[in-house]
Amino acid sequence: MNVFETVKQSVITRQAAEHYGIRVGRNGMACCPFHHDKTPSMKLDRRYHCFGCGADGDVIDFAAALYGLGKKEAAAQVARDFGLAYEDWKPPGKARKPKPRQKSPEEQFREAKRRCFRVPADYLHFLRVWKTDYAPHSPEEAFHPQFVEALQKQAQVEYLLDVLLFGDTEEQASLIMEYGKDVIQLEQRMAELAATDAARASKHHERHAAAPER
Repeated sequence: MNVFETVKQSVITRQAAEHYGIRVGRNGMACCPFHHDKTPSMKLDRRYHCFGCGADGDVIDFAAALYGLGKKEAAAQVARDFGLAYEDWKPPGKARKPKPRQKSPEEQFREAKRRCFRVPADYLHFLRVWKTDYAPHSPEEAFHPQFVEALQKQAQVEYLLDVLLFGDTEEQASLIMEYGKDVIQLEQRMAELAATDAARASKHHERHAAAPER
């Protein structure tokens, strides 16, 4: 399957929205990230539709609008974020990248904003998992470090994402300047976490593959 078919069959819009830091209620409603939405007006499931601004589409349309990407770029982005392989997929680092042209200040700001959104959104996904998976089962049990980290960091990360989604340009620029270095460090940590998860999954697969059949 090509990247479009792979993404559409493997990821629904609600999953992508939650992965990218959008808080979705149990009824599938969320504040629309495409306009200043104070009360949830977007319905998310396999597709999405905003009853406020009329935004509508599938998971690829959602990622494209959220990050300002073309549809093919958006599909590839979702595929990478969810670890999906497709027929024209190539391992990272194999393809030669063209020499980048000089970017305008507006393009640099949009790129910094996308980076400052994507990295905390991915981090928030980890925090929510840790808060559940590492929660103590009794009052006597010692807190796991990642559970403590989730308690300490989740509210701050959600605030940063709210500013990047709903703040005005001046607020967003101030936040990007203030937290730029932190985002770079966090991006490095996220890469380490992803590598650790990949290695753990590979070992798990190898153990099951090597186990004798009964």
